[in-house]
This record gives sequence, structure tokens and C-alpha cells, in this order.
Amino acid sequence: MTDPAALGFLKPEKYAAVERERRWLCTGLPDLPVVRAEAIEDLYVDNSLLRLRRATPVGGGAPILRLSKKADLAPDRRLITTLYLTEAEYGLFENLPGRRMCKTRHHYAAGEVTLSVDRFGGPLAGLFLAEAEFADDAAMAAFPDPAFALREVTADPRYAGGELVVNGRPEPA
Repeated sequence: MTDPAALGFLKPEKYAAVERERRWLCTGLPDLPVVRAEAIEDLYVDNSLLRLRRATPVGGGAPILRLSKKADLAPDRRLITTLYLTEAEYGLFENLPGRRMCKTRHHYAAGEVTLSVDRFGGPLAGLFLAEAEFADDAAMAAFPDPAFALREVTADPRYAGGELVVNGRPEPA
């Protein structure tokens, strides 16, 4: 695993959370009831680990605005810190140099696990990625691959958000 201090997280146990996540490549959205959906606009800030996000509920509602710093410790674990922003604060960051990505995230009920499928737009149109977040390592290890998934891509760095926005859609392996 990567050293948190080398990634700029000097006090990870106090100011950052560990995000446990697995990802799967899909051919489309599953035929399951959607709990909620949001249109997401991301800005991956150049030369940094920062991501600015606007997540607007599909069907209406106020967007959730946040600035996050994420750094991988391992393919399925990363440190994350997040600041929630007002519109005025968001405006201070939205013109930073970086690469933009848009997607619609569909959330599904999966017990105590958060399961979602992202439908990408723009240059990544046609790409569908499912992801599940877990409270602990045991839950992550016990979670079966979703029946609608083609294959797990957690360990394939080409399917991470920062890589997708820089390098585009990966060629099938």
C-alpha cells in the first residue's frame, strides 16, 4: 500500500476517510428499481489529486457541490477528504484548469452496500461502470459480482475517474 504522507495526507486518521470500493464494467443499466439518480459534472484539476463535483438530483432539487481530494492506497482503497461548498465557493474553483467529465449516476438498493451504475456522457458515451462502496474489508470481500456486470475492473487503473478523463475510454481487453 502507498504511504498516505507521500500522497499529501499528513494526518489521514484524523482528516481523511478510507473509501473501500469495487468497480465492474457493464453493458448498460440493470433492470432493477432505481432508488435515486443524479447528474454529475466533475472537474479533475490539473496537476493535483483534486476533483470538483456538482451532483444535481435527476427530477429536480438543489445540487450538492463539493471539492474532494482522493488518493489511491490500493486499487480498492483510497483516502478521501471532502469539503461541501456553497454556490459562491464553487464559483471560486470552477474555472481552474482541468479536465471535465459528465455522467448520470443511478443508485440501487443492495442491502447495506451502496451500489450505483454510472452512465457516461460526452467522449465516454456508451461506457457503463458499476461501483459498490463498503464499510469494511469483510463486507467488500463477501460481496458477489453483480449479475448484470461483465467483469470486475477494480484493479484496472484505466477505469478510475482520473484516468478516464485523461485517457478516454479503454480498449476492451
